[in-house]
Amino acid sequence: MGRLSDYHIQIGELPTGERNMITDVKGVTVGHTTIRDGDVQTGVSAILPHQGNLFQEKVMGASYVINGFGKTMGTVQVDELGTIETPIILTNTLSIGTAAQAVINYTLQNNKEIGRSTGTVNPIIGECNDMILNDIRKQSITEKDVMDAVSNASPYFEEGSVGAGRGMLCYSLKGGVGSSSRLIKLPHGTYTLGVYVVSNFGTLKDLTINERKIGQKLYPLLEQEDEDKGSIMLVTATDLPLTERQLKRVLKRSVTGLSRTGSIISNGSGDIVIGFSTATTIPHERSEKLNKLSFIHEEEIDQAFRAMGEAAEEAVLNSLFSATHIIGRNNQERPTLSSLLRKYKLFD
Repeated sequence: MGRLSDYHIQIGELPTGERNMITDVKGVTVGHTTIRDGDVQTGVSAILPHQGNLFQEKVMGASYVINGFGKTMGTVQVDELGTIETPIILTNTLSIGTAAQAVINYTLQNNKEIGRSTGTVNPIIGECNDMILNDIRKQSITEKDVMDAVSNASPYFEEGSVGAGRGMLCYSLKGGVGSSSRLIKLPHGTYTLGVYVVSNFGTLKDLTINERKIGQKLYPLLEQEDEDKGSIMLVTATDLPLTERQLKRVLKRSVTGLSRTGSIISNGSGDIVIGFSTATTIPHERSEKLNKLSFIHEEEIDQAFRAMGEAAEEAVLNSLFSATHIIGRNNQERPTLSSLLRKYKLFD
């Protein structure tokens, strides 16, 4: 157990932020609720773009569907209006309704004008299917679990088998949550881009770590090889000034990082990216003055493309390296990557 850096493996060429996490973007926090109860191994992750009232001060937002075998909520309005107005909640597939209701109630409590003098609210919910290790049919997630994840959000958080990643598998091994960040140095400033993932995809033989075909070495040694029917949720935060169109272009480059870990973006995989920029907030209430928006020149965006790919790749690998062993539904289990690397001495 640990992180990729504990094995002295460097991904890409851009420098990381101080924590090498999504929370290196100032104001962003992450919270988890984790349920560990026999056949129930699941949880909730909450990502807060800033610490104010998100409904009143929205952030620039976008989403991108790499492969659409997923049940994400709220992205239609995000792509239409280019803003995000609630915490982003990740959980298991059959708990998205509960998560949405919790976020709606949370936003109603803090904004008395919703449904009275203004419109409604657009909760952003993402999911992955944790049915192998978790008894997903019990629908154990409660609104309190969602609110606990929101309330305990912090710049510091655990990775691995926690939050929404509790019951997830990745490359036929124990998956989970992982994060990474990159610094983008431009003439007008240094900016940060961070990625948070819930990894639940891939087959073992495809696993690649920094161009090494580790999965092909592990595959003959293990009896278990899961068919790739999983998903990955990626949440990207940045303080780089971007329009929502530019932000979507950046999100698309997450596929370069996924592919370097071995993903083929399979038919049954829901691979979805949600992202936001904190550089500009958009007020809910209109005024008589024009809103102002700063954004980078298109010729500067390649640095952000590189940052997106590198951070996505390392976030996935951190989710694997940080995962801890659990025994879940019907006593099912999967090995952790760190235990296999120690056992077979694949990385010294």
